[in-house]
Amino acid sequence: MTAKETEMAKDTDAAPIKRRKFLVVVDETSECEVAIHFAARRARHTKGGLVLLAALEPGGFEHWLGVENIMKEEAREEAERILHRHAARVNEVSGLMPELEIREGTKPDIVQAMIKEDPAISILVLAAGTGKEGPGPLVQMAAGGVGAGFSIPVTVVPGSLTEDEIHDLA
Repeated sequence: MTAKETEMAKDTDAAPIKRRKFLVVVDETSECEVAIHFAARRARHTKGGLVLLAALEPGGFEHWLGVENIMKEEAREEAERILHRHAARVNEVSGLMPELEIREGTKPDIVQAMIKEDPAISILVLAAGTGKEGPGPLVQMAAGGVGAGFSIPVTVVPGSLTEDEIHDLA
């Protein structure tokens, strides 16, 4: 081994191993459950982690402060309920306990902020919608072309995948 190869090997050995995290934006759609299940299995198989994000998007009641505060609190309680239900499912299918995040803002803005804040978040997992509404706004954004998407790889899984298909793929 040359001196240069020895030095490169030392640099490689000294580099900390980053535990890759998969990020899933949760909601109450059936395709979201597919994305979570897929991400949980991938995280388990790659010895990574999983972050589940609930986004509390603006409600349009800013001029009615009392109403806005009540609606925000109800939305936060509902988001906590949804996250805990999904976390239990993640643990059931993968043995992992995901990180749970609740943030206020638009989904694209929150996802971008989380990617910047946590360099371990390295893959965004989305499931394409199966209804007539289309694949969903985050999938459309990710597919929007250069500069329109996210700064990390995005895995888009078909929202119609069965549990057996997920097990075969993930």
